[in-house]
Amino acid sequence: MQSPLICRDLGVVDYQESWEKMKSFTQLRDASYADEVWLLQHPCVFTQGQAGKAEHLLAPGDIPVIPVDRGGQVTYHGPGQLIAYVLIDLKRSKLGVRELVTVLENTVIQTLSENNIHSYAKADAPGVYVEERKISSLGLRVRRGCSFHGLALNVDMDLSPFDRINPCGYKGLEMIDMVRLNPSVTYEKVVIQLANQLSELLGHKHPTIQKGWN
Repeated sequence: MQSPLICRDLGVVDYQESWEKMKSFTQLRDASYADEVWLLQHPCVFTQGQAGKAEHLLAPGDIPVIPVDRGGQVTYHGPGQLIAYVLIDLKRSKLGVRELVTVLENTVIQTLSENNIHSYAKADAPGVYVEERKISSLGLRVRRGCSFHGLALNVDMDLSPFDRINPCGYKGLEMIDMVRLNPSVTYEKVVIQLANQLSELLGHKHPTIQKGWN
């Protein structure tokens, strides 16, 4: 029998707090732990991946920069951006990292399609794009056979902080969000759509979304 998938809607969470909780969860978990997806927003923050180059931080100003243990370069998180952290036992799920990346990209593509937005992935640049503008970024870490970190989907946000960096290490990369493409989009609806799509692509039934950590 397949273990359940727990989806948590956590609201706005400080980046450092969620990162510490992800690391702790991954370090402590064993075969009895169900996989979890954490759906949340962060206050304004830049995060710099393990291979991140300082040259891609152009003018961070008053927004904090946090070096983190995921892959990839620098990105921005802020209110109105939906974060999905995926805490998956890859061995149990029989998933490789590349397969999980594809699942995450397809989750976003199908969620966008539900909102009449056509998007696509690129083989050479992980993430999801709309007419060469990036709408979703990915970054993962695997420890003890389990994933953490995940995806960020721009739903309804101030995009101007992206001008202070080369997003994901690409100079001049334009960012976009869902509301600019479809003004009827709401953050609350996208949370449910994305949770359902991700659960389905991971082979689970649509989840009951829990509020809070417990």
